[in-house]
Amino acid sequence: MNDSTTMVHSNVQGQTSPAVSMSSVEIAETTGKKHMHVIRDVRAMLKQLYGAYPNLDGSDIKGVFEELRSDNGQTKAFHLDREHAECLVTGYSAALRMKVIRRLRELEEKAAKPDPMKALNDPATLREVLLGYSERVLELESTVSEQAPKVDAYDRISNAEGSLCLTDASKHLQVQRKRLIAWLHANRWIYRRVGNKNWVAYEERRKQQVLTHKTTTITLDDGSERLCEQVRVTPKGLAKLAVVFDQEAAA
Repeated sequence: MNDSTTMVHSNVQGQTSPAVSMSSVEIAETTGKKHMHVIRDVRAMLKQLYGAYPNLDGSDIKGVFEELRSDNGQTKAFHLDREHAECLVTGYSAALRMKVIRRLRELEEKAAKPDPMKALNDPATLREVLLGYSERVLELESTVSEQAPKVDAYDRISNAEGSLCLTDASKHLQVQRKRLIAWLHANRWIYRRVGNKNWVAYEERRKQQVLTHKTTTITLDDGSERLCEQVRVTPKGLAKLAVVFDQEAAA
């Protein structure tokens, strides 16, 4: 069958058929009638509907387009929207009407899901798609460019030596110490032993080298000494935390 969803010119330059239409040629093929008889039926229908055979200039009848032959100006085919196509076949047998109705439904479903390859063959559609991708590429390049210095900074931090206490780490991250500790505790980076107020790193985090412990000797008031273990954030851990808090700030 001919693809009647293709736009065709009417008898006036610049006029096109409806987005979803059925041509008299396809109606003839669907019903098994001769095309000349379908043309006759269309003309009879238009005369009954509108009183006389109108000039199809694109304004007299919405949804009806007449395709003319280029050699003699005679009617080549009619293109009818759903309303006129169903009206035309009302006088046909139930079996023929059902064939036309089913074909119209197929055309509507096809129009709702256009062929992507046909769309890409359309210069306007292709240009729109390429412009859309170009805009996305430029946006991504801009994002990468903006984030590059920050990524480099994180890399330098993670490759640095030494470690920071929680207070100094919060200053570097520009977040409150309480907020940092709350996040570390909630995300199983640190915990407290029962009866001890000092924070301790989970063994898993130490293996990941994001946290470490530093043992220091403290001299008490009575002159005795006591070992004190302090959890510290490594450069690698600081880099990970910087990403986390940057993402939270951007959210």
